[in-house]
Amino acid sequence: MELPGLAFVVWMFICFRVSVDGYPNGKVREACASMVPCHGSSPKLSPEHVITVNRTEFRPGDSIEVQLSGPDFEGFFLQARDAEDLDSPAVGSFVLVDRRHSQLLTCGHTMNSAVSHTSKAKKKVVKVYWIAPGGAPKHVQFLATVVKKYKIFWVKIPGPVISQPNALFSTTPLYTASEAVSTAHSVSYLTKPFNASGCGNTKFCLRNPSNCDPESASCFFLSFHQERSSVLIEMSGPSEGYLAFALSFDQWMGDDDTYLCINEDHHVSVSTAYLKGRSPPVLDLKNALEDVSWRLVDGVLQCSFRRNVSLPTYKERFNMNASYYIFLADGEASEDGPIYKHRRQPLITNGMYNVTGIPQDIGGSRSPRLIKAHGALMFVAWISTASIGVVVARFFKPVWSHLFLFGREIWFQVHRMLMLTTVVLTSISFVLPFIYRGGWSKQAGFHPYLGCTVMALTIFQPFMAGFRPSPHAPRRQLFNWFHWSIGTTARILAVVTMFLGMDLPALDLPDPWDTYTMIGFVAWHVGTDVLLEIHSYCLIRKVELIEDDRVQILQSLTSAEAEGNLFKQIVLTIYICGNIIFLIAFLAAINQV
Repeated sequence: MELPGLAFVVWMFICFRVSVDGYPNGKVREACASMVPCHGSSPKLSPEHVITVNRTEFRPGDSIEVQLSGPDFEGFFLQARDAEDLDSPAVGSFVLVDRRHSQLLTCGHTMNSAVSHTSKAKKKVVKVYWIAPGGAPKHVQFLATVVKKYKIFWVKIPGPVISQPNALFSTTPLYTASEAVSTAHSVSYLTKPFNASGCGNTKFCLRNPSNCDPESASCFFLSFHQERSSVLIEMSGPSEGYLAFALSFDQWMGDDDTYLCINEDHHVSVSTAYLKGRSPPVLDLKNALEDVSWRLVDGVLQCSFRRNVSLPTYKERFNMNASYYIFLADGEASEDGPIYKHRRQPLITNGMYNVTGIPQDIGGSRSPRLIKAHGALMFVAWISTASIGVVVARFFKPVWSHLFLFGREIWFQVHRMLMLTTVVLTSISFVLPFIYRGGWSKQAGFHPYLGCTVMALTIFQPFMAGFRPSPHAPRRQLFNWFHWSIGTTARILAVVTMFLGMDLPALDLPDPWDTYTMIGFVAWHVGTDVLLEIHSYCLIRKVELIEDDRVQILQSLTSAEAEGNLFKQIVLTIYICGNIIFLIAFLAAINQV
């Protein structure tokens, strides 16, 4: 590996580590040059803390009292630099006053040239002494980075400038307070929500639900408006934590150009990031965004910003004049820590789009098509074909035995057709998640394990049925018992698996409506079974009484069977209609996600 590449990897490792752990012990030598903590966020504007000195003039060897004060803060980093070249290394050395809250660090080749905190303990004032070195610059300025909380910090807060006697300033302007916060672009406050005017005409829009009003509290909205060489981006949606969108070359999370608006203690920071695999986003220390604005009202987070179409100096930023899949996600964020993984599947466009091309107004889906097809086929198989096939075999065998279709009893032909359809639909549905995921999903809990079990039982049932003994064979009863028990186990596990799958992020049907509907279907099926069981029992008892009384003229077994057949046909018709209603409800819900 070449040295630049190795240095980059080492830097990414350091930033990743400290972005998780921060600098609770104040060992911040990695930030000596930039004075920027790797906290995965942008510095704040308008510093709340000040640096004061007891003298404004010094000679080499003099001791200058330096004090950093302000509202409670956890961490700090203090240096002195050449006031006419603030990118130069730290100059001079410090002497501590209170070793409990401050410690000396070596930046560059100068020992004790910086001061930092020793712990996260709250402090209001830190006092140290700066010793002027021989050959000191004519003008020295003190700079401080202050961390109030993990993601609330200020970088290079400018302090006073001290000078050697009779030293004159060059024409190079000194570092001012406005420049101190130039590491973050100017931020303003939005005064009103976004609107959809121009969507499809002058700007590219992505909305969920489709055609929703961004002024609504339930609308997720993302728009792109190209203005010459830059693009104005607006994003809003109901979120107390963060909103994010990503540009991707595929419909998979990873290797994506990401933009986040994060609510940090009622202040919104806008950051760029890069997604690597399924790991948390690595927020950039520097971002290429301008004209940042935000608004937080009634649980709706809104932010807008501008970036250039092409950013050749930012290798991880994609050019916006190409086509990409667009992701739109939301989730929770802590006040002083990293963001959390989104709880539901991000909104993903169905195709690749060029946001700087022809303006369009599109929607998206929070469930990929393959996962939608997986859920739909499983619902059709186990709510419709399997359930009806079981009812036909269990209750219509006695009354349809004298009816034939293609040389076999009609009940058997209907049962076999429905169950083979279940096998085919389940098999097709089974492979779709593996195609989508490209392998096994470790985030789906018990759902894939139970799904594999159901698939194995589904395949074993017809295989076992192919070797069933003749009706009068001694082993027929054993076969009947195994056939019933395996089929019943498969149906129960299929329902449990569907319960678990409905709330997975990849499908995420409306909750709790989906659970109540599934409970309703189970109750509907069990109720129908119980009703037909009671009817069958009453019919058998009635026939037994008729035969005991030897009344065969007015009423016989045949007439009783005919009466039972009519009732069962009515129940079966109602049962099928109910199944269709449940199935339509589930398919409609799947189509909406």
